[in-house]
Amino acid sequence: MPASASRLISNLIDDLKEERDELTLQMHLGKQEAKSELKRLGKKLDELNTRYKPLKHAMEETGEDVWDALQLVGDEIKDGFHRIRKSL
Repeated sequence: MPASASRLISNLIDDLKEERDELTLQMHLGKQEAKSELKRLGKKLDELNTRYKPLKHAMEETGEDVWDALQLVGDEIKDGFHRIRKSL
């Protein structure tokens, strides 16, 4: 896996963390349902980050499957954040 893919995943995780933090600040105005969804997505993001750290260096040697799986989870989290933002 090229270093650029590793950088893309790091950037994706950083962007998702930033969006999570922004939504957390807006949640005091939000609904309980949105809070629950944000909490679920936050746990999923933390899990993604935890799983990615040990793979970071190994990704340069592994195939596209790892990249595809991480990107899929990242996209799911991002879509969830957008649903929450729309509900606020």
